[in-house]
Amino acid sequence: MQEQTYIRDVAEHVGQEVTIKGWLYGKVDKGRLQFLLVRDGSGVIQAVVFKRNLSPEVFEAARALTQESSLIVRGNVRADERAPGGFELDVADLQVVHLAPEYPIQPKGHGVDFLMEWRHLWIRSPRQAAILRVRAHIIRAIREYFDTHGFINADTPIITPSACEGTTTLFGVEYFDTSAYLTQSGQLYNEATAMALGKVYAFGPTFRAEKSKTRRHLTEFWMVEPEMAYVDLEGNMAVMEEFVTDVVQSTLRHCRPELKELERDTTLLEKIEPPFPRLQYDEAVRLLGEWGVPMEWGEDFGAPHETAIGEHFEKPVMVHRYPTKIKAFYMQPDPERPDLSLSVDMIGPEGYGEIIGGGQRVHDLALLEKRLEEHCLPREPYEWYLDLRRYGSVPHSGFGLGVERTVSWLCGLSHIRETIPFPRTLGRVWP
Repeated sequence: MQEQTYIRDVAEHVGQEVTIKGWLYGKVDKGRLQFLLVRDGSGVIQAVVFKRNLSPEVFEAARALTQESSLIVRGNVRADERAPGGFELDVADLQVVHLAPEYPIQPKGHGVDFLMEWRHLWIRSPRQAAILRVRAHIIRAIREYFDTHGFINADTPIITPSACEGTTTLFGVEYFDTSAYLTQSGQLYNEATAMALGKVYAFGPTFRAEKSKTRRHLTEFWMVEPEMAYVDLEGNMAVMEEFVTDVVQSTLRHCRPELKELERDTTLLEKIEPPFPRLQYDEAVRLLGEWGVPMEWGEDFGAPHETAIGEHFEKPVMVHRYPTKIKAFYMQPDPERPDLSLSVDMIGPEGYGEIIGGGQRVHDLALLEKRLEEHCLPREPYEWYLDLRRYGSVPHSGFGLGVERTVSWLCGLSHIRETIPFPRTLGRVWP
């Protein structure tokens, strides 16, 4: 097999002969001249095929190429500002690896349902590939932040015996002779590893059996969840804004071509740096009323409320101290106002909704036992969790950031289904 050069690296080979291995994205037939758009996953290059430069058999093979046929082309790289990516390949030889039949996705208006049926092929399009490259970088930036700020990666189980975010959104599984669930969050286990390692993070898939068809919900999504011993709510919020700023700015530095492909206006993203606006829940409810999106005190935010908050600020907004009764059993009450919890949600700007949820955890054993009773949760599955309050309990806090919602925000997408290669939604488990 010929040595392969990736299209992303052709600028280093101007005037040299290279071999590109990829697929035909598009073609213009000019008779004796064929313009082949070849993609290899790292980029697209225009390969120029002159009839006089090739044998009749090879030239006819080039003319017969169909969309998404796989091929290997060899030729000289030259700079050309008019060409896609600024470079062209003068083809000296071409080999057809596989001639594809008529491609089901054509350059015309397909409905979303159709494209989702062909998701395994739709991801080959420049827009979808750009989104997935941005996603990959966001994941890299997330890990880089925590790995360079003293956090230890300590991943948590996907199969769990108990609920973390409420019992109504659990996916049950048969686990030999007992019942178990797909994890909603790794947080409870994070609290255990934080007591061992100080600052930790878990990164993996989470599952919510929510019967929701909104543009912000998936039933399977990825979440990064840091947890920190001896850190209170204020310290937690400081980490949140520093972390999100780092991820946004890293994505802007490294994903300019992808964001350009997505036609993403990055003006507001460029402005993201600490400090972020902070609103206490009481104040947020008051402002929502003034903005014409009223809600009763004590209710949780819905999509219209999150959208309204996000659209009134240019940076992510941290709404803190929600009513205790609407937050999870493990959320620490505010000692000055026990009806409020030391919780925080980060609402993305531009109407992208909640991207982070977190807060300070209950660290007192008696209070945690009481909260389990109030939430009608069985004690036995949580005995190990109660042990964390028996043996060296300390104030601690953490949060969870949803990868897909972050990708949606940074890419400027209207629906979360494009943020992951194969989305799982209420009505879709295939392909």
